[in-house]
Amino acid sequence: MLGTIVNTGTILAGSVLGSVLRKGVKEKYQDALYTAMGLAATALGINAVVSNMPKSKYPVLFIVSLAIGSLLGTILDLDAKFQGMVGKYSKSNLGQGLSTGILLYCIGTLSILGPVMSALHGDNTYLFTNATLDFVTSTVLASTYGIGMAIAAPVLFCWQGSIYLIARNLSGSFFSEDMIAELCIVGGVLIASSGIGILKIKDCKALNMLPALAVPIVFFIVKGLFF
Repeated sequence: MLGTIVNTGTILAGSVLGSVLRKGVKEKYQDALYTAMGLAATALGINAVVSNMPKSKYPVLFIVSLAIGSLLGTILDLDAKFQGMVGKYSKSNLGQGLSTGILLYCIGTLSILGPVMSALHGDNTYLFTNATLDFVTSTVLASTYGIGMAIAAPVLFCWQGSIYLIARNLSGSFFSEDMIAELCIVGGVLIASSGIGILKIKDCKALNMLPALAVPIVFFIVKGLFF
């Protein structure tokens, strides 16, 4: 769990640093940071899709995942509930920043494969690399959205901690390369949609699509049981 603890700590440190820097940033520069974050999230999302698509053995799975996940998330109205909950404690658009940050921190090859490697082989290389990237990202996000971005740190800890425990106690093969590729494709679409929302091109309500991440997991569980 050392790698996950370090990763969580870097997000907290970056959030504090970014919030301190934010106090001296004028509004027009904050707007520039919003635009930069939107473009960065969109680019990172597209890159995740493009780099993992060739690895996919089930090219239609991500489409089915997004369709089912979006429908379920819309029925549950996850985005509105999350934004409403955050809005009670913040007058800024912190909800948008948190949803983007959580997706960027949690949905990626390093953040998923890292805890698996740590649990099975004691290798924290992936997590330390991810921690470095997340430190930079959290600093920029907090300089844009404020100290509230630190809330994403315990979310990351629970996410990576759960993966670590599953890999440690069940089977390392549960998180296969095929599953990770599919999760990264779906996650990439979610990250890109979040970036599009920040740029105010279209409010894609990325959180309503969050259940889409569960579809590939269910698919591979069923496939392993019956095929």
